[in-house]
Amino acid sequence: MRLILLRHAKSEKAEPGMSDHPRRLNARGKNDAAVIGAYMARHGLMADLALVSTAERTRQTWERVAAALAKPPRVVYEDRLYNAGPEAIIALVKKTAPAVRSLLVVGHNPGLHEAARRLIASGDVEARERLNEGLPTSGLAVIDFAGKDWRKLHPQGGRLERFVSRRSLAEADRV
Repeated sequence: MRLILLRHAKSEKAEPGMSDHPRRLNARGKNDAAVIGAYMARHGLMADLALVSTAERTRQTWERVAAALAKPPRVVYEDRLYNAGPEAIIALVKKTAPAVRSLLVVGHNPGLHEAARRLIASGDVEARERLNEGLPTSGLAVIDFAGKDWRKLHPQGGRLERFVSRRSLAEADRV
C-alpha cells in the first residue's frame, strides 16, 4: 500500500477577522502546486483515491495537482481533514477500502506532519531527517506499507519512499 501525504501550497495571509477556512492560494502557492503536480506525473506518483480537506487552499492545491495528472483519481472532499490531528488523519486512512492501493491525502499541518512522523519507521535517512524538520507547504511524503489492508496500518509501520518539497525540487534543478 502507498500513502501520499501532501500539504497544501502557500496561501494568502489571514486578514484580521478573516476566517481560516476560505483562505486561498497566493501566486507562489498556485505555481508550487502545479510544479508538485508535474513532479508527481513525471515520477508516476498516482493514487487510486484522493482525500482532500474542504478548506479552499487544499481544494485549490488539489485542482492544480490534478490538472498535471494524465488520469486524476476520484476525489473525496473530507471536512474531517480540516485542522485534523495525526490520530484523526490516521483513523481516516484506516477507513480506506482495500481496493485502494494508493491513497493521496491533501491536508494541513501540524496534523499531516505528525501523522507522517508517526507512521514512518524506515526509508531514506536523509529524507527522514529533512521530514523530521517539518513538512513545508507543497511538501510531499510518499510512504509505503507492506500488506493489503488499510485497517491494519500501525505506527512506525511505513517506509519513507521519498520526501520532496518545492525547495528541494528547485535546488535539484540548480545542480
